[in-house]
Amino acid sequence: MKLVDSHCHLNYEGLEERQDEVLEAARARGVTAFLNISTRKSEWDKIVATAERNDDVWATIGIHPHEADAHPDLGTAELVAKSEHPRVIGIGECGLDYYYDKSDRAAQRERFEAHIEASQETGLPLIIHTRDAEEDTAEILTAAAKRQGGAVNAVLHCFTGSRELAEKGMELGCYVSMSGIVTFKNAQELQETAKSLPLDRLLVETDSPFLAPVPNRGKTCEPAFVADTAAFLADLRGEDPEILADATTANFYTLFGKATR
Repeated sequence: MKLVDSHCHLNYEGLEERQDEVLEAARARGVTAFLNISTRKSEWDKIVATAERNDDVWATIGIHPHEADAHPDLGTAELVAKSEHPRVIGIGECGLDYYYDKSDRAAQRERFEAHIEASQETGLPLIIHTRDAEEDTAEILTAAAKRQGGAVNAVLHCFTGSRELAEKGMELGCYVSMSGIVTFKNAQELQETAKSLPLDRLLVETDSPFLAPVPNRGKTCEPAFVADTAAFLADLRGEDPEILADATTANFYTLFGKATR
């Protein structure tokens, strides 16, 4: 079985100190590729360096919505320039988070638009974080799709939103990625959404070192655990685990076309 962890933070505390060990453990469970996500400008060089050292690790360039206030001058040109590196295959993570409101909402929207413009200029997909901001997220993506011929090249990562947002995102061209949250006992609504997603629009991820799936609750999450999330999803959806693994891996390479197997 071959899987991809489409969203992890290998340079965060809890994983960075034992990065080689973490990668080897994941490879032993069938994880064949990792997308190492950046969340602030100060991480970019380390994120790229990790991808340079490992043929199966890829990188993104972007800032998390929590960091919007701390990056007032971040614009499209800087994102585009940094994403020219051959190991950078995506823009983000970016988006809107109105749950924690750690940055001004107008600043979040401005930074999000800069990432969207960078994605449109480079052709690289967006990695979108959205929490308690469904209306604004849908509105911004709808406008972006209109500017780009009717679709956006993106993934709604660590999806926890409504079925309506998932359907709107897919209508606009997005993929939907499930993390370990879908395995939680109190995630019945999300599980129903996960069952309804077409297989050709589904990705799996860990968002490690956060959100360890069942049966690893309480542990530091790591990329190896994407196998547990994938197994849970296959059972939930009534699918053969190999079919789900093959499909989500193929979907990753379709979305992130700059990556090579």
